[in-house]
Amino acid sequence: MIMAHLDELQIEQPEEVCIVRNIGMDEVEGASLLLHRGFSVVLFSMKDQFLVQQRSDAKYTFPGPFSESCSHHPLYNLAELEEKDTMGVRRAALRRLQAELGIPQDQYHTTISTNDCTSDDIWGDLEIACLLFVRKNLTMNPDPTEVKGYHYMTQEELWELLYRAAQGQVKVTPWFRIIAEGFLFKWWDHVHDIFPHVDPDKIHGL
Repeated sequence: MIMAHLDELQIEQPEEVCIVRNIGMDEVEGASLLLHRGFSVVLFSMKDQFLVQQRSDAKYTFPGPFSESCSHHPLYNLAELEEKDTMGVRRAALRRLQAELGIPQDQYHTTISTNDCTSDDIWGDLEIACLLFVRKNLTMNPDPTEVKGYHYMTQEELWELLYRAAQGQVKVTPWFRIIAEGFLFKWWDHVHDIFPHVDPDKIHGL
């Protein structure tokens, strides 16, 4: 594989040790699965606009498409392994929000989803992912090796982006479409009080 467009940090990322979890038939309908842990952050401004990032062309995986505000994987270390109140995942999200967008983060509501995503002939993703909700005005300083650009979008603008992606005019990550259609549009009118509309103990098979 040609990796001339990658910087040193991107080349090192596949060496990171992720957390793997076995999902039995009692948790997700279907056969037992071995999934790695992941997370996605959906970040709204106080004007209720959603932050979409475009992944850098220098990314090791899925370079270039539009995606949710932030996503990555908790690492296999004591801090990010902690299960209580999803603290390990929150610490991982803080780490990646700083690395990608240059911002700290401290207010999350969570639900859990599973992603089974393919990208192209090279990359795919099979994971159980926590979905972290944030509503806050933030100042960003993105790392260009992580983020090509970012945009705050209204519901209508996000629908238009997904429509253009379906027409092949732009690219979005496959898990972003799942998140948007499965959760974002349902939550959007309730971002002022999201708690009644999430079930943190439910695993969604998507």
